Amino acid sequence: MTRLEEKEFPLEELQPPMVNGEVIFEEPWQGRVFAMTILLNKAGLFSWDEFQSELISTIERWDREGDQSEGYEYYERLSDALNSLLRKKGIVAGEELVERTEEYVNRPHGHDH
Repeated sequence: MTRLEEKEFPLEELQPPMVNGEVIFEEPWQGRVFAMTILLNKAGLFSWDEFQSELISTIERWDREGDQSEGYEYYERLSDALNSLLRKKGIVAGEELVERTEEYVNRPHGHDH
């Protein structure tokens, strides 16, 4: 689990699932995509404001176009926003991004190195 300050996610929709101030993950891939987002930000590949704007746009698009019967999945939207931002900034191109994402998400738990 990761401890975050509430000020980092000012809007409720942008907040990851949390319990007692700790981020929670139901699946290993959720922790991976969350950690990757933070690490890429810290590496300077995008600002936190850029990511938040992309996440807001992604959530709004899902609200308009998504399958509401499936329910809102925070980490799905976070992953979509990260992928979109990486494509827009030219950090990773389309097919390569899909391949790398699938490879990373499907790693067995405990094999993140």
